Amino acid sequence: MENNDKKTIRRFAVTSYDADVSHFLKPGAFMDLAQEIAYVSATSLGFGYEDLQRYGTAWVLSRMHIEFPAPPKWRDEVELQTWHKGFEGPFYVRDFRMLGPDGQPAVLATSSWLIIDVASRRLLRREHLADQLPLDTQCSDSAIEEPCGKVQMPCEGMEEIAEHVVAYSDVDFIGHANNAKYVVWAMDCLDFETVRTRRVRSVRINFNKELLPGETVELFRAPVEGGWVVEGRVGDRSSFCVEILFEA
Repeated sequence: MENNDKKTIRRFAVTSYDADVSHFLKPGAFMDLAQEIAYVSATSLGFGYEDLQRYGTAWVLSRMHIEFPAPPKWRDEVELQTWHKGFEGPFYVRDFRMLGPDGQPAVLATSSWLIIDVASRRLLRREHLADQLPLDTQCSDSAIEEPCGKVQMPCEGMEEIAEHVVAYSDVDFIGHANNAKYVVWAMDCLDFETVRTRRVRSVRINFNKELLPGETVELFRAPVEGGWVVEGRVGDRSSFCVEILFEA
């Protein structure tokens, strides 16, 4: 890891366990990589996991938009960059850029984060962190210009696909289902032939309510132009909604 011009940078090769059947980097794997470098970057700037833990608070991912202009493949040497852009409304915004072996953008992403009180699970106002985000650590560069907007299930064509019980392998150190797992479940709701033969172009996801160990989430999908929307619900409440679009 290194820090350069307000950005945290990591260089590595895409591993076999992060690649799909066509050898491309999986969307869920990118989210794992983004999460880890985000924590490293925040820690280096003084507002990482341990810093917030002292106050009984933690970061939670609220929204994310990922574009895959030229996704890397197994064994490709890549460079992953991240930087924070300060606040946009109630959200703390962090962008990511992955460069492929040719130095060109392979994956681009923007993410919107919130802070929760770990004990009560309540969202906290941004003032809890505003004084820890000095302007000289912010970077005005944008991987994707606009923060991720709202993703909703279409009114027509919705069908229930599966149920999933949140289990050990889904849960992270904060005690809820990890954000990357939602995209893994969504991809598993799609026809295998589709995901095998069509490359993912973009993913937009909203995390609406955390999922805890033992909860059963019902998974629904509906077609949209260029792809699918998948929603997870507990009872009548949406836990997450993700739009997955494919190359033509």
